[in-house]
Amino acid sequence: MVHDGEGHTITSYLMDMDGVLVHEEHPIPGADELLKRLQDAERRFLVLTNNSIYTPRDLSARLGRSGIHVPADRIWTSALATARFLDTQRPGGSAYVIGEAGLTTALHQIGYILTERDPDYVVLGETRTYSFEAITRAIRLIRDGARFIATNPDPVGPSTAGMLPATGSVAAMVTKATGSVPYFVGKPNPLMMRSALRAIEAHSESSVMIGDRMDTDIVAGLEAGMRTVLVLSGLTTADEVDRYPYRPNRVLDSVADLIDEI
Repeated sequence: MVHDGEGHTITSYLMDMDGVLVHEEHPIPGADELLKRLQDAERRFLVLTNNSIYTPRDLSARLGRSGIHVPADRIWTSALATARFLDTQRPGGSAYVIGEAGLTTALHQIGYILTERDPDYVVLGETRTYSFEAITRAIRLIRDGARFIATNPDPVGPSTAGMLPATGSVAAMVTKATGSVPYFVGKPNPLMMRSALRAIEAHSESSVMIGDRMDTDIVAGLEAGMRTVLVLSGLTTADEVDRYPYRPNRVLDSVADLIDEI
C-alpha cells in the first residue's frame, strides 16, 4: 500500500514537468528513478504541462534527450485538455487556431475543423512566433462572434535565451482589443486536473499533484480535491509558501524525496 507520508493511501500521481522533472532541459536528480518506480509498480501517473506547442510524442522525445523517460501516453498537455473540453462543449465544431502542432494535432484528433471562416471558436495557444496578421484575424473573428478560448494563462515562458511572452500576454492584448476575456483551460484551472484524472481513470481522493508553483500546480490540485506536494526544485522557494492563503499537504526539496514511498 502506498501512502503520502501522512497516512493517506495514494494510487495515482499527477506531476508538473518544468521545475519538477527538468529544469531548463536539465534533469532534476531523482526524477527518472521516480518515474521508473511508478512504472515498475504499475502506478497510474501523468506528467502535466501548460505548454501547448508540442505533441506528447514530441515531449517524450525531448525529455528522453534530457535523460527522463516518459512514454507519450503518460504526458498530458494543456492542448489535450483544451481539445477534450471543446469536444464536450461543441462536438465536431470548428476553430481558428493560433498555435503549433501540439494544439492543431489535438484538435484534429477530436474531429475539429480548422478554419478562418466563421469558426465556433478562436483558440489561442503557445507558439514560437506570434504573427501580427494572425492575431489581427483572431481579433476580428472574436468581434464577429467567435468564442475565445486559450490553452493557458501563463504570461511568460522560459527559453535558453531568457523569458518569452506566452499565451497569457497575447490573450491580454486580444482581450484589450475585443473586450472578450478568454476561457483558460490549463492550470490553474482545476478542469485540467480533472481531465487528466479521467484520462487515467483515477479518483481525486487517492491522487496527488506534485508541482513547483503555488499559484498554478498547488491551487489547481487543491481545487480538484487532490493531495498536493510542493517541491522546491523549481520556482517557489520555502519562504514564499506562507504568503499564500492555502498550503500544500507537503513541502519537499525535490521528487527524489518521494522515491522510497512508491
